[in-house]
Amino acid sequence: MSLRLLKAAAAALAFTALVPALAGAQQFERPVRIVVPFAPGGTSDILARLIAPKLSEAVGQPVVVENKPGAAGNIGADSVAKAKPDGHTLLLMDIGSLAVAPSLFPDLSYNVENDLAPVGMVMFGPYVLAVNPSVPAKNVPELVAYAKANPGKLAVANSGVGALNHITAVALARHLGIDWKNVPYKGGAAASRAVVSGESNVIINGATATLPFVTNKQLTGIAVTGDERLAALPDVETFKQAKLPLDDAGTWQGLLTTGKTPPEVVAKLNAELNKILAMPEIQAKVAEQGGSVRPGTPEAVKSWLATNIKSWGDIVRAADIKTN
Repeated sequence: MSLRLLKAAAAALAFTALVPALAGAQQFERPVRIVVPFAPGGTSDILARLIAPKLSEAVGQPVVVENKPGAAGNIGADSVAKAKPDGHTLLLMDIGSLAVAPSLFPDLSYNVENDLAPVGMVMFGPYVLAVNPSVPAKNVPELVAYAKANPGKLAVANSGVGALNHITAVALARHLGIDWKNVPYKGGAAASRAVVSGESNVIINGATATLPFVTNKQLTGIAVTGDERLAALPDVETFKQAKLPLDDAGTWQGLLTTGKTPPEVVAKLNAELNKILAMPEIQAKVAEQGGSVRPGTPEAVKSWLATNIKSWGDIVRAADIKTN
């Protein structure tokens, strides 16, 4: 082969190697939105604002967080499902809410499994069952005894009708044979503040949004979900230790984009998300809030959703939970 042909071949190889990098750089041509379908201050919002600056650096575009609360996250999720499928519109939320949506909302305006494309899991945060200090209970038996002695008196705040913490509260009351009122708020932060103020009495909510109130003695921790006690609440037993059901319930935060987004764009987002979750400062901030990062693949989130749509749907139907 002549020297000229060798040079031409080398140039062609170099260009071929450069194409994927150029394609990756050109995937994001305008600002990226992260839609949080809940009010500011909750777990999803906190995570989105942690991730946004890092993702902006990675894709070379501004990344803005937009709160679109309402209908247990369905308003925001629907807006992402109907966005242009190019990866510029993302959804960060407790995907447990997505898992219960098909069984709770028969007229759902989007298909969870077809119209949204998983990017990756972000974190798991256990639920904290807590009460206003005015409630005379410091553990599960005392709470159950008080609830049974005062049927209908306790108001349980949740982040919206149909949210996973709402379903958990309904299922828990059914299991324990107690009667308490479920009161919806616009997001977990608002629900927590309502219990702190005494407007409601009980909260079952993600540790990220609820733990600070417990450590500051504004709420009394009763039990936590997950495999082990929280380091910040060593005296608060787990659901399993208290013999409560749904010990794996919690806030499973995931990042998704619009269905039919090109696989290479999803793969790019997943790779950058996992890099962000591997950063020590991100892991430390999530751990401070009682959660743990959960890097992984889009396929793992897709499988998680399929499994939980069935299992939570069974709970919704068994308890005859309605949204109206």
